[in-house]
Amino acid sequence: MVRRLAVLALFALLMPPGAARAGSKLAGVATVDLNPGNFRAQLAAHRDDKGEFREGTLFRLAPGNYRLSASLYTDSLCGNCENPATPATATLGLRVAGQGIVFEGTDPAATVIHTNAGYGLLFEDCEDCVLRGVTLTDGVRDPDPNATDAAIVARRSTLRIEDCVIGPNLGDSTAIATNVVGVIGIAGREGAQLEILGNRILRNSWDGIALYRGASARIEDNVIDGVDKAGGRVAGGGRGVGIGLTWNATASIRRNRVTRYWKGIGVFVNAKALIEENVVEDVLTWGIALWDAGRGRPQATTAIAAASAQSAAAGCARPSRASRSRSMRSMRGPRPSGV
Repeated sequence: MVRRLAVLALFALLMPPGAARAGSKLAGVATVDLNPGNFRAQLAAHRDDKGEFREGTLFRLAPGNYRLSASLYTDSLCGNCENPATPATATLGLRVAGQGIVFEGTDPAATVIHTNAGYGLLFEDCEDCVLRGVTLTDGVRDPDPNATDAAIVARRSTLRIEDCVIGPNLGDSTAIATNVVGVIGIAGREGAQLEILGNRILRNSWDGIALYRGASARIEDNVIDGVDKAGGRVAGGGRGVGIGLTWNATASIRRNRVTRYWKGIGVFVNAKALIEENVVEDVLTWGIALWDAGRGRPQATTAIAAASAQSAAAGCARPSRASRSRSMRSMRGPRPSGV
C-alpha cells in the first residue's frame, strides 16, 4: 500500500494540471444524426465562421462507410523534429475544433471512417471532446517526412478516444520506402491531454500511439497489434513502437497489450511514464526501454505483468549498447529528418 501511494504521488507530479480531464464534459447540447449520404452537408452546417463546431454538439454516426476527401494542409510545426518550428506539408481528412464535441458510432465494425489523408482526424483546439465507437482506416503516408501522419492527431485539445478500432493505416509503399516513417495510430502533440481507453489499434505502419512535446495521456486497456510485425522500409503494420513517449511527454500506461511490433514501449529523452500491468509480447527488438538520446533523463515507474521471451530486451532497463544502436538506426527518439 505504501509503495502504491508513492507511485501515485510520483505520477501526480509527472502529469501536468488537468491531464486526466479529457472528455469530462460529455453531455451534448444538440444531437446531429449523420449518415454516409448527409455527413458532409451536416458537418458544414454546424460549423461557425472560425471553423469550430457548435458547443456541445453530439454527432451520431449511423452504420456505414464515411469517406473523407483529403485537402492540402500546411503544418507550421513538426511533431518529432529536432527543431519543432520545422514546417510540414500534409493532407487533412477532417479538422475537429470546439468545446464538448462528441463523435459517436454505433459499433466500430459497422461505422467506418475512411480518412484518405495523412492527418486523418485532426483534433485541434478541441476542449472536452470525445471520439467513440468507430473504425478509422485508409490513412495516407504524405511525401513530406516531417508530416506527423496519423489516423488521429491531437494538439491543444482534451480528448477521450474510447472503444474504437484504429487501422489498418499503412500508406503508400513508395513513400514509406523513401521516408521510412509511416502512419501512426494516435499522435498526441502540443498541449494534447488524452484518454485512450479500450481501443484496438491494429496494423498501422508506424507507432501505435506516439506522444510528443507537451502531450500527456492516460492509456488503458488497449490492444496495440502490428499484425504484420514489419520492419525496415516495408509498408506493413508494426513498424516503430507500440507506445512511444518522446521529448517531455508524460503518460500512465496500464493494462495494455502490445504485440507484433518492432519495439514495445519506449520512453525517450525527457519523457516520463508510469507503466503498470501491461503485456508486451512477440516484439522484434526490446520490450520496454528508456533512451536518453545523449541529452535527456527519461523516467519510468514500472510493474510488469508479462513479457514474451521472444522480446530482445524484456523488462524495464536502459537498452544495451547493441539495442541502443538499433534504436538509433531505426530513428527512434529524436529524428532530425522525420516525425
